[in-house]
Amino acid sequence: MSKRSKFQDDAGLIDDGPELRPARLAIIGRPNVGKSTLFNRLAGKKLAIVNDQPGVTRDVRETRSKLRGHNLVLMDTAGFENAKGEKLEARMRAQTEAAVMDADLCLFVYDAREGVTPLDRIFADFVRKSGKATVLVANKCESRVSDAGATEGYSLGMGDPIEVAAEHNIGFVDLDDAIDMALRQVNLTVQDELIDTSEAPVRIAIVGRPNAGKSTLINTLIGQERLLTGPEAGVTRDSITIDYDWQGRRVQFHDTAGMRKKAKVNETLEVLSVQDTLRAIKFAQVVVLLMDATMPFDKQDMQIADLCEREGRALVIGITKWDLVENKSEMSKALRERAARLLPQLRGMPVIMFSGLTGKSVDRLLPAIERVQIDWSAKVKTAELNDWLREKVQRHPPPAVNGRRIKPKYISQTKTRPPTFVLKCSRATKLPESYRRYLINGLRDDFDLMGTPIRMLVKADENPYDKTKRIQGREPLRDNNRRG
Repeated sequence: MSKRSKFQDDAGLIDDGPELRPARLAIIGRPNVGKSTLFNRLAGKKLAIVNDQPGVTRDVRETRSKLRGHNLVLMDTAGFENAKGEKLEARMRAQTEAAVMDADLCLFVYDAREGVTPLDRIFADFVRKSGKATVLVANKCESRVSDAGATEGYSLGMGDPIEVAAEHNIGFVDLDDAIDMALRQVNLTVQDELIDTSEAPVRIAIVGRPNAGKSTLINTLIGQERLLTGPEAGVTRDSITIDYDWQGRRVQFHDTAGMRKKAKVNETLEVLSVQDTLRAIKFAQVVVLLMDATMPFDKQDMQIADLCEREGRALVIGITKWDLVENKSEMSKALRERAARLLPQLRGMPVIMFSGLTGKSVDRLLPAIERVQIDWSAKVKTAELNDWLREKVQRHPPPAVNGRRIKPKYISQTKTRPPTFVLKCSRATKLPESYRRYLINGLRDDFDLMGTPIRMLVKADENPYDKTKRIQGREPLRDNNRRG
């Protein structure tokens, strides 16, 4: 069997060659002024969670886009709060300020229905001192009620406000014109830096229960405090995508919201966050299920693992907070035994122990992800499969049903990601589920597909003597002797 020697993706080539680094555009403002709605409009698709509750967005969310020939990275930011210290709001403010300093152009958004508030003025003063090019956006201008508030925008000293209604898709022609003009005046020295996008990235979703350490792990892997972390459970709400280069290979981490038991998820906002996490799992290639070493293999962990298997994702178990474990050798052996016993459908999956906070043994995670991704994309030759099938059947034939034998005759792999096989046999509907599992486990062991979900479809072998099937679809012979 031949396997691929590096990360690969079924999306193929994205572009013919390297492209210029895009301009970075940050959408900023105080909470609940419509930044995420504006972000989704400019991105052309619904990415950020939108809710009437203020403070929904906490991390800086990025996506690539194009506008009037400009390549952009759009950044949705947390609402600017006048908070200091170690509070969550203060940490969110620090993230937003960092996004402003990293941006080439800022869209300063305020609510025209409420007018300019003292918090708008404080934030506007910070943006002016940063020296960043800024386009002033008066949002929620769908009615005359907002006329007075939109006019107040002139007092911020950021030029003429562009009146839009992001929720109703109003005013975007004028906004596009303003962004285009502003980008033409910005000196984009970063255009000399090239990013090679000729190969699609490997998509890795980091999932788990709340407060398992998902954001901390990604920050440690990429070597910077990119994601908001803290002792509070449920800090992450959106599924945040982080691009990273590992040994010359493009990797895309998806930080997700923690998944609690379904019965405990009542608030609309948490429902939206869980839906975002499920979407990240669906479109990932490899899922890292992160567990707390102090309480691993909880019932909720098992449900998440079962979901990943049903979605056909390659799975890696990550045991974090390993620095809190005393008897590491004994605990390591016990955890691997529990993984094999509780998740037999993913037997042999990697179980990696590390500390996301200190970084100890984190370097073992990406090589393990690479191995399962290669197995997940593996293609087995048909000749090898049928030699293997004859040996398996000879060693352990299927049980007879009602005194009649079941004869497996032919097997082939029809697709990868995950590996999917079709087995042709006589009396296919009578093949016991236990024998199908026996063949799947044999494929996993003999072709080194450890930790990979395997699909096997059992189909009936066509009978050449079945006259019903042979004449199916033919027109009946016409009797010329019949009248009419």
